[in-house]
Amino acid sequence: MTTALPPEDKALALLQGADQARSNPLKSAQAVRAALAEAPDDPEILTAAYRFYFYNHEYAQALPLAENLLVQSARRLNISTDWRLVGPEDAPFSAMEFAPGLYMQGLVALGYCAARLGQDDLAQEALEQAARLDPKDRFGGGWLLHHLQNREEEDA
Repeated sequence: MTTALPPEDKALALLQGADQARSNPLKSAQAVRAALAEAPDDPEILTAAYRFYFYNHEYAQALPLAENLLVQSARRLNISTDWRLVGPEDAPFSAMEFAPGLYMQGLVALGYCAARLGQDDLAQEALEQAARLDPKDRFGGGWLLHHLQNREEEDA
């Protein structure tokens, strides 16, 4: 008797085909799409898919994945799914804990992708929030914000 894998395990198994992103990008892209179709809200799948698109400079594909990663992380933390409504007291964002760290990665990713896509207002807002939630700047949101602001000043 064969038992089917749980959806998350099946998605992770599908994602195994994405391990050759540089040598076989088409196969990797297919594996990422299949894993997302199987488990679109799984944080591990979202993180892997986001990284795949990010490292391939496909920011338009990475941005909605970062947004979804934020929502899923917020649910795990039992905080608002609207990142604009989250405060520093809602979770230990600068700590070495998995869920707050995943949330911060998603927020910084959102800001970075928005900046790369020329959506500077969204980038500024997301990175300001990242800097507010993580004053120690463990996740680099403040650093990115500084560079975004300097870029805007140089362009003016």
